Amino acid sequence: MINYPTIDPVAISLGPLQVHWYGLMYVVGFVAAWWLGCRRASRIGLNNDDIGDLLFYCAVGVVAGGRLGYALFYGLGQWTADPLWIFRVWDGGMSFHGGLLGVLLAAWIFARRKQLAFITLTDFIAPLVPIGLGAGRIGNFINHELPGRLTSLPWGMPFPGMGPEPRHPSALYEALLEGVVLFAILWWASAKPTSRGFLSGLFLVGYGVFRFMVEFVRMPDAHIGFIAFGWVTMGMLLTLPMIALGLVIITWSRSQPVDVKIQNA
Repeated sequence: MINYPTIDPVAISLGPLQVHWYGLMYVVGFVAAWWLGCRRASRIGLNNDDIGDLLFYCAVGVVAGGRLGYALFYGLGQWTADPLWIFRVWDGGMSFHGGLLGVLLAAWIFARRKQLAFITLTDFIAPLVPIGLGAGRIGNFINHELPGRLTSLPWGMPFPGMGPEPRHPSALYEALLEGVVLFAILWWASAKPTSRGFLSGLFLVGYGVFRFMVEFVRMPDAHIGFIAFGWVTMGMLLTLPMIALGLVIITWSRSQPVDVKIQNA
């Protein structure tokens, strides 16, 4: 058994001002996406300023969508009882699936402004996302969030506030799979020209499969529990449509040409 590392969730404290590691992880994700995006901006006819604008749109989408998604998927009762609760972002959390929908909406608006095909833009964005996902999961780990289920594996660790029994470090599993592994897959796949839609579909399938796997060792949300058969979690339920849609998009992409702009980059 490994001891859970003692890390203060507050990275910087200046009087009443506190900067949390979780917030810094968002900064890491967006900075990494901006840097990687600038390296490939010319592929779809954008420049560095355009990438900055795109990241601003996506930042608004991920925060607004993530909070709204959490309220709808995980805290609908609390939101109904207290409508202003949704604005207290420190009370509750963010939903990846809601954030994804917010980013897609932001990307659609940006694509219309720049007269880009929406699927071309999502193919461009897909490889930029996993670093932020991985960083966010590390932020969850530092914040003592996403506890795992009990385990006898040697890397199990007691979760703060949940007794001395060793548990899966599920947040670290997600950081590895959704962050490092998914980034490696998408960056490698995007190194050469691909048919339109393939990278978008690959992202949906890759994230969906990894998240579904980790849900087997991650504790379900305490106020929801298992929603079916004594093992199906809300995370699994929300992930299945992603996998199905991703497979549909990958199948559809086989009939699509290689994106001309990317091919000529």
